[in-house]
Amino acid sequence: MKNINTEEYEKQYSESKFLEKIGNFAKKAGINVIYAGILLFEVMKKPEVPSKDKAIIIGALGYFIAPLDLIPDMIPGGFVDDLGALAFALGRVKNYIDHEIKLKSKERLRQWFPNFDENDLSGVEKFL
Repeated sequence: MKNINTEEYEKQYSESKFLEKIGNFAKKAGINVIYAGILLFEVMKKPEVPSKDKAIIIGALGYFIAPLDLIPDMIPGGFVDDLGALAFALGRVKNYIDHEIKLKSKERLRQWFPNFDENDLSGVEKFL
């Protein structure tokens, strides 16, 4: 996958914008997109993650938040490009995703998908 121009999307990112976007679009985006975003959100909080990798995370989350992207979020399949950006970032930081990060992410995920089956997360788990 081509490198993401993170600078353009870093301006879009903030913790509150990220959580608001998830709240508004969780069901439409689907569990894998939301899980990928939450994993990155939790990884970014780890102090041992290098700033270069945090910039990639912020860029990917900013892309997810941005109202305009390659495929508009309002159309069916509109989150495919968002998942691509998130998957790219996951690939870069997967070594920082430990059991604790997965547990925290799944706890947050239950806010929007209370009865999800962990098998539903296989789309993201294959990147880890």
